Amino acid sequence: MDTPKTAEFALIGKSVIIKGELSGSEDLYVDGQVEGTIELQGNSLIIGPHGQVRANVNVKGVVVHGKLEGNIRASERAELKKSAIAMGDIVTQRVAIEDGAYFKGKVDIQKESAKPEAPPASRFQPKAEARSATAPVASASAAATSAAAASASSSSAASSVGAKTPVTETK
Repeated sequence: MDTPKTAEFALIGKSVIIKGELSGSEDLYVDGQVEGTIELQGNSLIIGPHGQVRANVNVKGVVVHGKLEGNIRASERAELKKSAIAMGDIVTQRVAIEDGAYFKGKVDIQKESAKPEAPPASRFQPKAEARSATAPVASASAAATSAAAASASSSSAASSVGAKTPVTETK
């Protein structure tokens, strides 16, 4: 991913300066200056050694050789080479930071896909059943409260018997 290997890539050369929103459906190699936003959701971005990017980046994969100021959201991978200077947050599945690279920000590693998150939701369903099982306990304690209130209105001997009855019911 260091140098684009296919014919379907765009090149922004050293002398090119772009300000605004950059989007596309092919890989992009930036060796010039870009300021704004870069949206290449299904494609990769390579910031060359002379590249200077001040933008939030939303791509499939990114390799930084030059300078990047802005947040990176890479659906697959973010890689900072030893010559990289990156300032901003990274959200990705995989990250590689070479020795010597400068990075200031936070890294948030995401799970590979939304599909693995579905089984934990099904694991929480038994807890919902446990909650419905606790409802009769709440009813039993309400019945115990009613029994305690009824025993309080009767004689003192009956109230001590009533106090023992809720303890037996909860066990």
